[in-house]
Amino acid sequence: MTLSRRTLLGAAAAAPLVPGIAAGQRRSSNAARFSLAYAPHEGSFASRGGRIEQIAYAADQGFTAWEDNEAATRSVAEQEQMAKALAQRGMTMGVFVASMPKWSQTRPLLGANDGTEREAFLADIRASLDVAKRLNATRMTVVTGFMDPKLPVDIQTARVIDVMRRAGDIVAPSGAAMVMEPLNTRTNHPGVYMQTVSQGYAVARGANSPAVKVLADLYHEQIQSGNLIRTLDTCWNEIGYIQFGDNPGRNEPGTGEINYANIVKWLRAKRYGGVIGMEHGNSIAGRAGEDRLIAAYRAIDAA
Repeated sequence: MTLSRRTLLGAAAAAPLVPGIAAGQRRSSNAARFSLAYAPHEGSFASRGGRIEQIAYAADQGFTAWEDNEAATRSVAEQEQMAKALAQRGMTMGVFVASMPKWSQTRPLLGANDGTEREAFLADIRASLDVAKRLNATRMTVVTGFMDPKLPVDIQTARVIDVMRRAGDIVAPSGAAMVMEPLNTRTNHPGVYMQTVSQGYAVARGANSPAVKVLADLYHEQIQSGNLIRTLDTCWNEIGYIQFGDNPGRNEPGTGEINYANIVKWLRAKRYGGVIGMEHGNSIAGRAGEDRLIAAYRAIDAA
């Protein structure tokens, strides 16, 4: 996640997050469907028009999912319009951000002595359930805030686990799950609390809720820790969503150092059926960049 995730512009091995629309209700596509549910976002195909036109274009290229981090900030009418467009195309809704940090203020401090920000976080989670219902979404991104430099890390960890357990009690009856996103501190987000997938694993195990999982954004994890496949394997039971983005540059696969073809092979062997968010920009602007984006995903999907 970044200051505005659109400016750079998903149990883990469960079946697709939204029931499929019957084949007779789906509009025809112009290309073969991808074998995994890669999810573009608004801006991935900006030359094709607005959000609804981009969804239609993505479906015609064989994509079967969609992401919208800022969906909770949109009007109810816009949310319903997007949900209708996805349903008409038989596409799955991926994540949206359930509780957006105040990046410029380095808040919230969920591990602080003062519990005010923890209560505000829980209020955001309650409000997000209506958004999830409208969008037919079963995964919601949460960021566990920033480090409090005045307190020991272990104290903060205990409090983050506590608030995530409480949040899990709110979300679990809906059947949805929050996915906590670890963020790198070396390039993008100095000072955040959760920095690695393994740290997210520990918090998820501590929260002990089916509604509290980890978002494995492989761009962030590569920068912070690397060793991606072994990390995914070790933490697999607590991973609820995956995002791609190459490093350096945070653009489409093939523009950096991550071997996404091997990761796709591994995910396919794991029978991963969830969404894979395309949490990155295009390395080239305009339609040439959009064509390159599609070709990059065709290449790794064929691995």
